[in-house]
This record gives sequence, C-alpha cells and structure tokens, in this order.
Amino acid sequence: MLNKKLTQSLSDQLNAEYYSAYLYMAMSASSSKMGLKGAANWLFTQAQEEVAHGTHIYEYILERGVTPTFAAIEQPPQVFADINEIFKEVLAHEQKVTRLINAIATLAMQESDHACYQFIIWYVNEQVEEEARASDILDKLSLISDNKGLLLTLDNELATRVFINPFPAKTII
Repeated sequence: MLNKKLTQSLSDQLNAEYYSAYLYMAMSASSSKMGLKGAANWLFTQAQEEVAHGTHIYEYILERGVTPTFAAIEQPPQVFADINEIFKEVLAHEQKVTRLINAIATLAMQESDHACYQFIIWYVNEQVEEEARASDILDKLSLISDNKGLLLTLDNELATRVFINPFPAKTII
C-alpha cells in the first residue's frame, strides 16, 4: 500500500498529466487556427499521450490499494502568438513536468518504496525524450526563421506523428 505522501504526490501528478492534455489541446487548436495542421496533429497526439500517462498513474495508485485524489484542472492559455511561442511553451512545460517527476522519484527513494520508485523511473526516462523532442522542434524552427516553405515542410513532418499507447489497457472493476 502506498503511504499518504506518495499517494498525494502521485495524485498531484495524475492531475498534472490531465492539465498537460488540456494545454496541448489548446495549443493544437491554436496551431490549427494558424493553418499548421501538422503541428496541430503533433500537439493533439501529445495530448493523447498525456491522458494515457494520467490513466496509467491512476491505475497504479489503485493497484497499490489506495484511492487517488482529484483536483480542479486549471484552464490553459487559449491564445498563442505563433508556432515558436507554442513550442517554447512546450519545452518549458516539459521541463516543469520533469521537475515534478523527479520529485516523486526522490520521495519514493526517501520513503523506501522500491515499487513506486521502479514505476516512476519509466517517467523519468520518458521526460528525457519529451524534452529532447521539444528542443529538436525548436532548433528546427530557429533554423527555419521566416522561411514559409521550410515551415510547411516541418509542418508536414509533424503531421506524421501517431499515438501508440505504451500501456496495455486494464479493466478496473
């Protein structure tokens, strides 16, 4: 059974994952409005991934014999100036999530909860990938500068991203 500190920390992360999904959906809508359907796809796919993360954490908390707590999900920003601002915010947000995940890993170690530590390590590794992806896109946007043709090429690349859920579905009864 998870102790109260880890239960609350994981519940907070569960809520943070759903906020991330809201944020990425708002960014997706904004990208779509800008005419960047590939970026909209990439961001919507990211939102799906965040929902899967939240569901995975939810299931883990239940498996450990406790009930997660739920908080109101804050409204994300609705307007973004341009695609550069969006992906700068993506990177900043993923860096924030990395700090949250690392804090859970540290708490699991401090509480000597090896199962929780093992569980959260997947997310520690995932955050390395998340930050690298956002940085890569920002680097490309920097190289593109104001070249609309290259922006459309990048947008076409972003359109190819598909969601593959890394977690098998569980039936919770």
